[in-house]
Amino acid sequence: MSLHQFLLEPITCHAWNRDRTQIAISPNNHEVHIYKKSGNQWVKTHELKEHNGHITGIDWAPKSDRIVTCGADRNAYVWSQKEGVWKPTLVILRINRAATFVKWSPLENKFAVGSGARLISVCYFESENDWWVSKHIKKPIRSTILSLDWHPNNVLLAAGSCDFKCRVFSAYIKEVEEKPGPTPWGSKMPFGEVLFESGGTGAADQSSGGGGGWVHSVCFSHSGNRLAWASHDSTVSVAEGGKTGTVSSLSSETLPLLCVIFITENSLVAAGHDCYPMLFVYDGAKGSLTFGGKLDVPKQAAQKGISARERFQNLDRRASETQSTDKDLATLHKNSISQISVLEGGRNQCSKFCTTGMDGGMGIWDVKTLESAMKNLKIV
Repeated sequence: MSLHQFLLEPITCHAWNRDRTQIAISPNNHEVHIYKKSGNQWVKTHELKEHNGHITGIDWAPKSDRIVTCGADRNAYVWSQKEGVWKPTLVILRINRAATFVKWSPLENKFAVGSGARLISVCYFESENDWWVSKHIKKPIRSTILSLDWHPNNVLLAAGSCDFKCRVFSAYIKEVEEKPGPTPWGSKMPFGEVLFESGGTGAADQSSGGGGGWVHSVCFSHSGNRLAWASHDSTVSVAEGGKTGTVSSLSSETLPLLCVIFITENSLVAAGHDCYPMLFVYDGAKGSLTFGGKLDVPKQAAQKGISARERFQNLDRRASETQSTDKDLATLHKNSISQISVLEGGRNQCSKFCTTGMDGGMGIWDVKTLESAMKNLKIV
């Protein structure tokens, strides 16, 4: 396990390029910084400056090598590299509140943007005007969209929002793609059709829907037949397409979780305000979700590779220089983890994953090393 300290400021969001030699991050402001791997160091190579509000989402398309960003200024831009310089293309979002999240579709011919305007903008390129236009998914969304994820078929779109719901919509756009075939989630897929909706309607309602809190993160499995989401009430839930009402939920005794991702078809990693990743295991035969264990390293290993200066800065940033080192967090990250991404192997057989968070650091986690270092930990 390793931690690279990019900044003293929180990392709002990040995205990797195709071969994982570059990472784009937002240092909690209106800029995107691109770093390139040089030996064991990360060197800043570009700064993208077009937004005039905090950047809330970044995604890097692996095949076309385009970056899409969105922000609190209600704008999104698609960035393409020309002669070594990143140039933005305008996106017509048509929203009156902050954009909150952005995600490329698997075929990279469209992307989705969530917002505080209680809608999702599904965007596609209009060559006549050389810009990206959008169609809106509105009903039955009743609050801010916090997270999005695409199904592998390039049509279905999962969304988590502040109305305590996780939903699956059809984002089929006839202008850019062929009519989709049937999936376990449904066969009729006109644009905006709701194919799944979790049952929770409030903090006290956990019936059939798993969780009663803001849905911070959603993630399809590699096959697209399973959908996981993490809620603000520290609940992780998994739904299976094709099995009506089959939702498995597990309330963990942790602080709220902010992100979740599949690392195999049966295993998930989630993280949040507890500052360390956690493993959850789903048993499809039983339809049950269990806690697999805390994924972290001993304090000594976590401190390895961090200079005395960086350690002092970490203490100073948390205003805890008067505390004894015994009270220091015995985790790799020293503040909340806000995003997880697969680094190697894909969602069917992830071998490495990456975390970024409020401490300005980036953690790289090796799955095999975690398995061998921790007793009784088995990732299936």
